[in-house]
Amino acid sequence: MKTFNQYVEACWDGYTQVGMKKKGGRSVPNCVPDPKGKIPKQKPQKEARGEDDKGHFRSTEGGAGMTKKGVAAYNRKTGGDLKTAVTGKVKAGSKAAGRRKSFCARMSGVKGPMKDDKGRPTRKAMSLRRWKCP
Repeated sequence: MKTFNQYVEACWDGYTQVGMKKKGGRSVPNCVPDPKGKIPKQKPQKEARGEDDKGHFRSTEGGAGMTKKGVAAYNRKTGGDLKTAVTGKVKAGSKAAGRRKSFCARMSGVKGPMKDDKGRPTRKAMSLRRWKCP
C-alpha cells in the first residue's frame, strides 16, 4: 500500500526528500537542497498587490489602485472584466455613481488606520481619496 507522500511531491523544485523528520510532534518530509547545487531562482511574486511585471500599479504618492494600462494588461492575462476607479464627476443615479457608492460603502467599513506610524496615509486612505469618497 502506498503512503500519502508517495502520491504527492513533498519538496520544492531544487530540493529532494531525504527521509522524514519530527516537527511539532508529527512526521514531515525532510527536504534538503539537491546535491547538484542548482536551485532555480524564482521571481518575487507581485500578483498579490495587483502589480504586473511592468509595474502597472500606482505608487502611494499618486493614489492607490491600478493604472489604466495595468487594468488592460490584467484583463488580457486573466480574461477578467476589471475596471478602473471612478474618479471624475458622475451623474446621480448613473452606473458609475452606483459603483462609487458601493466601493465607498465597502471600503469605508474596512478596519484599519488611515495613517501609518510615520503619519503617512495608508493605501486604504489613498483609495478612498482617489474614489472621492465622502
